[in-house]
Amino acid sequence: MATFKAPKGTYDLIPPVSVKHLAVREALSAPLRNSGYGYIETPGFEDVGLFARGVGESTDIVSKEMYAFETKGGAQLALRPEGTASVLRAALEASLHKKGNLPVKLWYSGSYYRYEQPQAGRYRHFSQVGAEAIGAEDPALDAELIILADQAYRSLGLRNFRILLNSLGDKECRPVYREALQDFLRGLDLDEETVRRAEINPLRVLDDKRRDVQKQLVGAPMLRDYLCDACKAYHEEVRALVTAAGVAFEDDEKLVRGLDYYTRTTFEFVHDGLGSQSAVGGGGRYDGLSEMIGGPALPSVGWALGVDRTVLALQAEGVTLDIPASTSVFAVALGEAKPAVFGLITELRKAGVAADMSYGGKGLKGAMKDANRSGARFAVVVGDRDLAEGVVQLKDMESGEQAAVPVAELVETVKARLA
Repeated sequence: MATFKAPKGTYDLIPPVSVKHLAVREALSAPLRNSGYGYIETPGFEDVGLFARGVGESTDIVSKEMYAFETKGGAQLALRPEGTASVLRAALEASLHKKGNLPVKLWYSGSYYRYEQPQAGRYRHFSQVGAEAIGAEDPALDAELIILADQAYRSLGLRNFRILLNSLGDKECRPVYREALQDFLRGLDLDEETVRRAEINPLRVLDDKRRDVQKQLVGAPMLRDYLCDACKAYHEEVRALVTAAGVAFEDDEKLVRGLDYYTRTTFEFVHDGLGSQSAVGGGGRYDGLSEMIGGPALPSVGWALGVDRTVLALQAEGVTLDIPASTSVFAVALGEAKPAVFGLITELRKAGVAADMSYGGKGLKGAMKDANRSGARFAVVVGDRDLAEGVVQLKDMESGEQAAVPVAELVETVKARLA
């Protein structure tokens, strides 16, 4: 019989690697939880139209990479390729913008799906932690999110990442730039698909990574020369707030990112140790997205940080995360002591002590190997004689010291030593 394997471009998270991913998710979300962001969780699939309208039909994400399908009932759905559109849809559906002070600050963590050519750092199933501040136009929010992401990365021990920053203008000044850019692009020797993209959203051409396209873009009009006074002032305030917080960044005039909904502030976090897939996260302001998907005007800003690529960045820098052992006490039952030991393990767990035991009737040697592999600080060994005397043997796995402890005092003794 043929065995099944994970689909191409996906992976299984299994111990001990999975522990690193959990630690990264925890670190990326911790600054958000301390800054007024509440947790939100949305379905893994949505109406195709949500992404077509919100993310943009001209993007590779929608036109080439989205997993779309028809249900038995005839509905057109898609596995979510990104998080912002789903979170904003959920916030609008629940009328969160009407229930309290704006902005509505939300964070999320989950899996996303894109049909891409798999390579290191680029998968068809990937994990992100994201944040959205919905319903307020304020440079301080843009700066806050940039600073919180920087804080999250540094809390993990990452140092060799860079923050790229740009402004894409707004509905007042971008149309003028759009026309100038289109005039420039019409004079280039571009393939049919790129010409089509240039007519729908010419800014996306600036994001094209192909060398032959980038060579032709030399001399293209720069958006900074077309920004209106309001967008210039807004961008300068974002830059000033981030600088005042001691967070370094680089101005990148060609930074567009791959989604159509961005306005004004856009930013990206890149790590030069990851090769071509150098972006570990990014985001920006999306002031018109709510109207695009049928909601009221709700200027918003957000980001998404890749868990998978952050793990790769940690490996590239040689950073080892300080992850505590998942088990504090490992119990070994000898002879007829298993029922009693099982009861002791249950009591330790009820008291908040991470505990495990040897299963399968192994002898002392095999069971102690399990104890060593568990990483537990203490081993509890119990035989028939110990039970008769009302004690257990408590062994410190670091020092090797072992002593008899009364059964009734085990929980408090272990808790005191762990403290």
